[in-house]
Amino acid sequence: METKMTKSLSVARATRMSGIAMGLLAVIVIVMALAPYWAGRAELRLFGEIFLYMALASLWNLLAGYAGLVSVGQQAYVGFGGYMFFALAILWGVHPLAAIPLAGLLGALIAAPVAVLIFRLRGAYFAIGTWVMAEVFRLSFAQFSALGGGSGTSLPVDIVKSLADGRAAREAAAYWLALGVVVAVVGLVYAYLRSSRGVALTAIRDNELAAKSLGIDIWRAKFTVYVVTGGLTALVGALIFLQKLRISPDAAFSVNDWTAFVIFIVVIGGIGTLEGPILGTLVYFALRETLADLGSAYLIALGVLAILIMLKAPKGLWGLVRARSGAELFPLSRRVRGLDD
Repeated sequence: METKMTKSLSVARATRMSGIAMGLLAVIVIVMALAPYWAGRAELRLFGEIFLYMALASLWNLLAGYAGLVSVGQQAYVGFGGYMFFALAILWGVHPLAAIPLAGLLGALIAAPVAVLIFRLRGAYFAIGTWVMAEVFRLSFAQFSALGGGSGTSLPVDIVKSLADGRAAREAAAYWLALGVVVAVVGLVYAYLRSSRGVALTAIRDNELAAKSLGIDIWRAKFTVYVVTGGLTALVGALIFLQKLRISPDAAFSVNDWTAFVIFIVVIGGIGTLEGPILGTLVYFALRETLADLGSAYLIALGVLAILIMLKAPKGLWGLVRARSGAELFPLSRRVRGLDD
């Protein structure tokens, strides 16, 4: 009897539901990759924006939901990536497709000294410190006269045309870049959290003192996540302003656009879960497209919704779904299950 029971059990991360979800996700990605052939320009721009916000939300969730680094200054890297993209393309003649990853690399390089400085702060002081650094970035780039100073600048037509031949091809290229980035970001975050470093990060989030007693280098783990997140956020920022074709300090370092809305997305979706930012992004854009005509009432509605979710479902919408159904589309932890599960 004992032998039979032993054979009927196994230890695994994946479940039947997660396998089906991964298959459906692959189909959705393929369908969305073909969007330039069946969607109009307005739809492509909206889809691209959704993908970029989804990437930003996934990165902020990794930073705050797993590393415990609640930043309200991630607009620093969005703006930095946008400005580095414009500087590389306009001032140094780098092709736009090469300028995008280079902007991300420069974002990671600038994030390292910033991390060393602000990691001296804790809790609310850390959050305020990240916002102060973002303001320093904004004021610094406002003095950058080569890129228009405080009024900003537009991407020259010849650089835009070098991206692809024809307007439709350029729209499609920008769209595919956004889709590729969100797939890469979600995939990298998933792979990282499944690794030993991800397990260490989760242990730090759950109990920092216990994690330290087990020999985990807490400072190094958080530093690595902050630098990687800064670099990838800068890369997303480069793509955002490639789509916009214009940049200015106020737009590039907007706390509302690149941090407040991202935090809202993660909170309503479910912080500390991979599925939460994806669900939250879809909900946010559904609300925006439905209620945007209401003006300031739209922002009030978002605030009321966030408060209600935090009161009724502290773990977000995905936490509510998981509590009722046990669903986990991106399984991270191992579990004992029957061979027929």
